Amino acid sequence: MFIHPTAEVEAGAEIGPETRIWHLCQIRRGATIGSHCVIGRGVFVDVDVEIGDNVKIQNYVSVFHGVTIANGVFVGPHVCFTNDLLPRAVNPDMGLKAADDWTLTRTYVNDGASIGANATIVCGVTVGRWAMIGAGSVVTKDVPDFGLVVGNPAKLIGYVCACAMRHATEEAARSCTQCNSRPDQV
Repeated sequence: MFIHPTAEVEAGAEIGPETRIWHLCQIRRGATIGSHCVIGRGVFVDVDVEIGDNVKIQNYVSVFHGVTIANGVFVGPHVCFTNDLLPRAVNPDMGLKAADDWTLTRTYVNDGASIGANATIVCGVTVGRWAMIGAGSVVTKDVPDFGLVVGNPAKLIGYVCACAMRHATEEAARSCTQCNSRPDQV
């Protein structure tokens, strides 16, 4: 494990072996980061976030409370995950909101998924296995396994296999002839 001296890892965070945490990261208490991960410069990992093994999170990503990232996921630079569907700083009486004044909405990113730079993942969605989200997309709905989504709001435009080769159907993506991958057998 490597933690850069400028990174802040709070007591109670769990970091797996061979994981590298780079400059100016903040890893909050209760966060779990698996083995062989790379956490880039300026990444924020909030309280109780779960990150699997072999995950690569690029620079300046915000992973807020309520997010679960499975194994082998790629998160491009400046991606933002949200966790509140009805965000407000204050209650109707203009009093500052407290921890009990909002509802956490969870987000799941499944094995092998890739999220492009500057994408926003609105809470409450599930990103499927081996799915790919284009750069700058705003994901407001679930993304199917092997799905390729782009835009604002993100729309399904095709499918990709585990090697990221584009296909017209999910069935073709599940049995790519280019890389001979069979992710369902892994």
